[in-house]
Amino acid sequence: MIPAPATEIASPDQPGFPRAGDVFQLLRDGRARTRSEMALTTGLARSTVTARIDALIASGLVGPAGEGNSSGGRPPSRFAFNPAARVVLAVDVGATHVIVAVTDLSGNVLTERRLTQDVAAGPDTVLGRVVKEGMVLLQNAGRGTRELAGVGIGLPGPVEHATGRPVKPPIMPGWDGFDVVRYVQGSLPVPVLVDNDVNIMALGEWTSHWPDHGDFVFIKVATGVGSGIISSGELQRGANGTAGDVGHVRVPRGDDVLCRCGNYGCLEALASGPALAAELTRHGVPARKGSDVLRLVSEGNVKAIHALRQAGRDVGDVLATVVNLLNPSVIVIGGSLGQAGEHLMAGVREVVYRRSLPLATSHLRIALSLAGDQAAILGASQLVTQYVLSPAAIEATIQAAV
Repeated sequence: MIPAPATEIASPDQPGFPRAGDVFQLLRDGRARTRSEMALTTGLARSTVTARIDALIASGLVGPAGEGNSSGGRPPSRFAFNPAARVVLAVDVGATHVIVAVTDLSGNVLTERRLTQDVAAGPDTVLGRVVKEGMVLLQNAGRGTRELAGVGIGLPGPVEHATGRPVKPPIMPGWDGFDVVRYVQGSLPVPVLVDNDVNIMALGEWTSHWPDHGDFVFIKVATGVGSGIISSGELQRGANGTAGDVGHVRVPRGDDVLCRCGNYGCLEALASGPALAAELTRHGVPARKGSDVLRLVSEGNVKAIHALRQAGRDVGDVLATVVNLLNPSVIVIGGSLGQAGEHLMAGVREVVYRRSLPLATSHLRIALSLAGDQAAILGASQLVTQYVLSPAAIEATIQAAV
């Protein structure tokens, strides 16, 4: 289960008197409670709690969960969050793949489909396939479009989060400024939330495996290199949605290496899958893409292992600055090259612990992704649930049903 963000409940005598949407936040941990327990926790009158809970039960978001202990007489009824009340369509669009999944409101994957799809085919082709597969998966899960709470989509390029439109994405021809939300809502008229793929991977990894660490950095090393930043328990997007774009931070040893962005020495031009494949090919070890590098590493090719270790050092060079600047307690390495495990990780740790301030690394953990290739799906689902299960959204849902 994905944990809910903390929500402060105001006391009854303050202007912020909690509504049903506020009370609901206490129930998102999944623990069953009685009305008396809720009244004690919130400080609300029993009659007020009853009204709030009845409204939530009517919405289907809260359901019965057995009986509590009796102090004499009839045992009190218990109730809890019902994550099966609605479903989410979670979508991970990569450079050469699309993953579409149906999850419940706790982020549990009910069914999914993994497709080979080049993002360069354009938004109409890619999103058309997403919508088609999504409808099939909903049917396979025995759910209708009326039960769909929303759609979460991760894209492999910069995204203006407020609008969901890609902004000059380097590997996505035809996507610049495309109205992703409007296109999807043409077939699925529900909230559609779109973000950069690394942001949603960070959100998925953090909420599912590291929720107790409010300062967290996820770095994806694959066809491209990027990072997602959680600071003080909030995903950081920056002023224009480009926070975490470490792939285009300059690495000193790359002064003569041209990046596809037009600059020289970018981390992505040195440490990404295509960059390593090109480097190995120049040294007599044929490789076309990142998966070839991983295959060579698994076969024990010394040059490939050394190249991956150096990529780790290059990533560590940039992360050392990130550690000194943001002071995270956890850094997680994900993406396809992260699957090579300790070879990449060894290079990262070597440089980060040498170059960062001792105080900043005294309790720092650097770990491989635990969510793996599920990180983006979990994050896309969480992106939607954070929106549709917020106090305001729950209150609007209840009012619409009245």
